[in-house]
Amino acid sequence: MDAIPPTSAATRSPAAAKPALTSDFNTFLRMLTTQMQNQDPLNPIESADYAVQLATFSGVEQQVKANTLLSQMSAQFNLLGMAQLSGWVGQEAQSSAPVHFDRTPVTLTLPSVPGADRAVLVIRDAAGNLVAREDVPPAGGPYQWLGADPSGSPLPQGLYDLTLEGEQDGTVIATAPVSHYARIEEARRSDGNLMLILRGGVQVPADRITALRMP
Repeated sequence: MDAIPPTSAATRSPAAAKPALTSDFNTFLRMLTTQMQNQDPLNPIESADYAVQLATFSGVEQQVKANTLLSQMSAQFNLLGMAQLSGWVGQEAQSSAPVHFDRTPVTLTLPSVPGADRAVLVIRDAAGNLVAREDVPPAGGPYQWLGADPSGSPLPQGLYDLTLEGEQDGTVIATAPVSHYARIEEARRSDGNLMLILRGGVQVPADRITALRMP
């Protein structure tokens, strides 16, 4: 006689593969039957109450199924996103994330502020402290930031948050982020979000990247 092969996960009986929802529904039916058998004959439960209980359980069951399906779809989309982002590693991404300054000039892209007669680049360190303010062209465009303090000395190496203030007659009329390019060193998923790790350890969501270029 031929030997019977051991049962694998793919050859298990359908009963062993029943989802938890099916088991829960059977348990609900048993509880409902027990409730009917043990009801007070002088004060029986209305049939409408049974219908409400059944409808409530069915609604919860459908919601659980929908949530499970959405979770599976989200996981598939995230995996697809990771596969696409893996090709970004090594390229340079443009974003308004903090600038990693290592005492070499950084090319910024300044936004234009309509109606402004003066534009000021505001520089804050990683702790949020104001370290410098410098006048820049109000028309916007590429700008070479040297990373100097008010005395002209180079700022310490580290991360800096840059924003642009547009002024008109000495009054700030608009504040806008400043973008720059930085090399992408890693792509990862964090708390369900696709994140890119830029040079210097700067983390930025993938949907905040506005442009890509080869270094």
